[in-house]
Amino acid sequence: MKDALIVSALSLVPKHAVSGCMGWLARLRLPGPLLRLFLRWYIWKYNVNLSDVAAPFESFTSVVDFFTRELKPGLRPVDPDPAAVTSPADGLVYACGTVTDDKIPQSESQHFSAKELLAGREGYEGGSYAVIYLSPRDYHRVHTAQAGRVTRMQYVPGALWPVFPAATRKIPFLFSRNERLTAMIDTACGELALVMVGAFGVGRIRMVFDPIVSNTGGKERVERDVSPPFVLEAGQEIGRFEMGSTVVLLFPPGRMSWTVQPGEPVLVGQRIGVMNAARDAVV
Repeated sequence: MKDALIVSALSLVPKHAVSGCMGWLARLRLPGPLLRLFLRWYIWKYNVNLSDVAAPFESFTSVVDFFTRELKPGLRPVDPDPAAVTSPADGLVYACGTVTDDKIPQSESQHFSAKELLAGREGYEGGSYAVIYLSPRDYHRVHTAQAGRVTRMQYVPGALWPVFPAATRKIPFLFSRNERLTAMIDTACGELALVMVGAFGVGRIRMVFDPIVSNTGGKERVERDVSPPFVLEAGQEIGRFEMGSTVVLLFPPGRMSWTVQPGEPVLVGQRIGVMNAARDAVV
């Protein structure tokens, strides 16, 4: 009943307009004392670990500046094994497994379509998926799960439903309805689709290899080759959320296996899977 009331209330909110206002406020250069007061409340509310942050607290000039903060060098070592698939974000493994009948679970009672998530792109039926949720306390930059080359990108405008549990339990196909940016990365495990999903109060997503920014008024889907391909080392930053949201990873069939379980917290660079060929060679 509580979930239904929350979703019903959210359905009445003009989510793009409200998210746009929230984004404008978050990017606004506030007077130092006012900004620090808000950030100290936020740090207390969400138990943010300031000891991880590279920049001095007083150096932040806006809320978004704090949300997209860098971490101190060396805090997120990347698993050195070339066969490792590593976490692209700090967060929680919401779901992981094998794509079956084009379905990826978003809760016990809801799912979304892998094909729709990628705006019709095929090749992932029977492949491996992982959904990683970034909470408000988490580091909001996203990194590649394997070394490779970004060969293609997609921008899909869409809704901005929130992605907290009450919404994922009640809103059908939430992740494939929300606005998103996707990088297609040629890796040792085949073509990795790394999808950054927007959410209410977030909207704007950026990637390091393309100037496009989500939720800036664009209504048309954008899909284009990245030429020349953008080369990524293992664990290199690929994009960022201007607040937190969700990352979905998709690998082709038979290429890799997950070494984590739903509900596990993960950090950037931590091993979450392994190439099947390398695993079989060890066994």
